[in-house]
Amino acid sequence: MLPHEAIDFAHNSERQFAKLLDFYGIEWQYEPTTFVLERDNAGRPSEAFSPDFYLPAYDLFIEITTQRQKLVTKKNRKVRRLHELHPEVKVKILYQRDYLNLLVKYGLDSPDQHAGGQRLSTAGEAGASLLELGLFERPA
Repeated sequence: MLPHEAIDFAHNSERQFAKLLDFYGIEWQYEPTTFVLERDNAGRPSEAFSPDFYLPAYDLFIEITTQRQKLVTKKNRKVRRLHELHPEVKVKILYQRDYLNLLVKYGLDSPDQHAGGQRLSTAGEAGASLLELGLFERPA
């Protein structure tokens, strides 16, 4: 069983992205860390952010956002706040247009479809596309 088959993802776009990472052997973790962004007067967390993926080889968190603009704006604000509090944490947002470009290029199902067959290209092409999107740099 591949790692993406064992996770109950919140959205199919996350499953499809995990499928792409699995296909190319890129190690990932799903929502492994929750960052507290704000606390109330009693010191309890009042706002937090759990990026969708962590890629250990790149020390990079990825947030996928294929949702309405209002939610995109909220996620952008959370990423900015996270960077203010933890400038050492690397986070990239994969926007809907970027996600759809990956789906088209690699023949994956659309985000509103259930998991389906893979018609993917070579590992080098996938890595090049992910690099082109600025998701991560080549490992040293």
